[in-house]
Amino acid sequence: MNWITNSVLPKIKALVQPKEVPENFWVKCKGCDEMLFHRQLEENLQVCPRCDYHMPFACKDRLSALFDDGVYDEVALQDEPTNDPLKFRDKRKYLDRLREARNKTGLQDAISLACGKLNGLEIIVAVFSFEFMGGSMGSAVGNAIIQSAELAIEKKVPLVIFPSSGGARMQEGILSLMQLPRTIIATRMIKEAKLPFIVVLTNPTTGGVTASFAMLGDIHIAEPGAIIGFAGKRVIEETIHEKLPEDFQSAEYLRDHGMIDLIARRHELPQTLSTLLCLLMNKPVKATSLNGK
Repeated sequence: MNWITNSVLPKIKALVQPKEVPENFWVKCKGCDEMLFHRQLEENLQVCPRCDYHMPFACKDRLSALFDDGVYDEVALQDEPTNDPLKFRDKRKYLDRLREARNKTGLQDAISLACGKLNGLEIIVAVFSFEFMGGSMGSAVGNAIIQSAELAIEKKVPLVIFPSSGGARMQEGILSLMQLPRTIIATRMIKEAKLPFIVVLTNPTTGGVTASFAMLGDIHIAEPGAIIGFAGKRVIEETIHEKLPEDFQSAEYLRDHGMIDLIARRHELPQTLSTLLCLLMNKPVKATSLNGK
C-alpha cells in the first residue's frame, strides 16, 4: 500500500492534473485587450505587435535596447546621508516603503544612470523606473540628475533623460519640491556647456517632473500614447468645469499643439536619437541600423 501511495499515485496525479500556468505567462494588452505571450512581448520591446501599444519598459531592458550591442556602464548613484530626513509616516514608515521598493526592483532609487555608445557616439543616459514608488522624485533623484549633468559636462557628451513619474515624492515634503529648481539648474549647466540635452517622455510623465527638467530639453520626444501633463485630467475638469478632449495630455495631443517636437516608436528611438544628436553636435549623421534592428 505504501508503494502505491508513495510512488504510483503521485505519477497518476501528475499526468491527469492540469499544470499551473504562471501569472505572468500571458499579458493582457491595455490597448486592444489581446492576450500576448510574454516572450513575444520581450522580443518586441514590450510593444503590442497587434495595436502598437507601448507597455512599461524596465530600466535595464530600455538601456540594453538603446546602447550599441546592449553594452553600457552603469553609474552608481551618490550615497544619501539619510533616506528619511522628515521621519515621515502615513500608514507605513517611509523607510519601509523604500526597502520594499528596493527589494522589488533591485534599484537604489527611482532613477538609473548609464554611460555608453549610441551608434558610436558616447552619451550619458538617465532612466526613471515607475515601478519604484511611481517614479517619484525625491532628493536621491534630484541628486542623480545633477550627477548626470556633471558627468556629461566632465566627459563633454550629450545627456538623454527618460522620465516616467507621478511627480514629487510626498514622503519628503518640501525637500522633494526643492528638486524642481535643482534639476532646472542641472539643465542650465548642460546648456551653458553647449552640450545637447534631449528628453524622451514616456508614460506617464506628470507632476513636478513635468514642471521642471522634463520640459526644458533642446528637443522633446515622446513614445506613442504617453500621458504627459502636470495635474490629472479629472482634476482639471473639476477645476474649470469643462469636458476635456478624449486624447487630452496624450503625446499625440501635445505634438499637435506644439508642446513636444516628435513622437517615436520604441524601435525607432536609437536611430532617431543618434540622428538628432549628430545634428546638434555638428557630426556626420550615421544612417546605419542600430542594435541589428
